Amino acid sequence: MTMRIDAEALLFDNDGTLVSSLESVHRCWTRWAEEYGIAAEDFARVELHGRPAVDIIAELLPADRIPGALARIERLEVEDVPGGVELLPGTKELLASLPADRWAVVTSATRPLAEARLREAGIDAPVVIAADDITRGKPDPEPYLLAAARLGADPARCVVFEDAPAGLAAGRAAGMRTVALATTHDRGDLVADVVVTDLSRVTARATADGVEIDAAP
Repeated sequence: MTMRIDAEALLFDNDGTLVSSLESVHRCWTRWAEEYGIAAEDFARVELHGRPAVDIIAELLPADRIPGALARIERLEVEDVPGGVELLPGTKELLASLPADRWAVVTSATRPLAEARLREAGIDAPVVIAADDITRGKPDPEPYLLAAARLGADPARCVVFEDAPAGLAAGRAAGMRTVALATTHDRGDLVADVVVTDLSRVTARATADGVEIDAAP
């Protein structure tokens, strides 16, 4: 059943929501883990998707090694961007239908990596909230609350689009409506107001005070 939501602003995660760089992420992080001598069983236990790199690294290395390790994974991922990013279905059409001041990208990637991926995909976002902008990453609500503030929108009238449980938890904690995309996780793992296959199942129309969306599972 299609869900209709009236919103002031739409807030999009990037990787797994607007674009896919999943193969690049796994390629780069696997190389990184080998370089830093991370045991395969320890690396396999860590959730890579939808979380800031610094939080991932903190689970695997002592604090004094984090800055260098963070710089290394960022370099590996930025270098792997060309040819490693593709638009997911519905992204181009949905973003083209939105008022320029009513949406933002909220990503767990660092700003250099986020901007490189967006450029590669041809996405010109009016507002980008990256890992560099916040002190607590998803599942904390800080990234989404900051995006709402930058857009001058009431958090209660924002809609979060996410593919990862951590990002959906951040949206809920911010008091926002959530639309989950079943692009990287099973539907049963996604807690949201509505779960859709991808953004091709979402349409939007500008209204006098924001955006009206229809989301169809």
